[in-house]
Amino acid sequence: MKIVAFGASPSKNSINKKLATYAAGLFKDATVEVLDLNNFQMPVFSVDIEKEIGQHDLAKSFLDKITNADFLVVSLAENNGNYSAAFKNLFDWCSRISVKVFQEKPMLLMATSPGGRGGSSVLEIATNAFPRYGADIKATFSLPLFNDNFDVETGKISNSEMDYQLKKIVESIQLNFKNSNL
Repeated sequence: MKIVAFGASPSKNSINKKLATYAAGLFKDATVEVLDLNNFQMPVFSVDIEKEIGQHDLAKSFLDKITNADFLVVSLAENNGNYSAAFKNLFDWCSRISVKVFQEKPMLLMATSPGGRGGSSVLEIATNAFPRYGADIKATFSLPLFNDNFDVETGKISNSEMDYQLKKIVESIQLNFKNSNL
């Protein structure tokens, strides 16, 4: 199984990228590619810029990464209750190429934040919206209080109950994925 994972944040120290990396690494016998949103920076989308330059090569490259994946692990940063501007911009460019940005790929959709809600607002928005853009969301997971519940040095969830919950989600997804591909 080829997994493409990313944190939907441009932060060089993205807590969502750390969570996505950890979650993707829980899948057994999988090849994981972790994307960095900083490698997909484009001008702010507008129809005027699109008319001038056409479909952006970085948007095409991002869509190619999704095409080559069997499974997506996405952890959303929450900025003022919504997607980060960097992710929204990438998403806008990609959706102009193909409205089915996520190409019907199965997905583990997550969010984390330093706060007690764990990005639940953006997770709710994406859970409702992403299926219209080709996401086959198999499960969602929210990690609140990132700094208290994730050990950055080990790269793992330090809260045993939350870690168990994520591991059970991954185990269930992987079992269902395996059974559906027999």
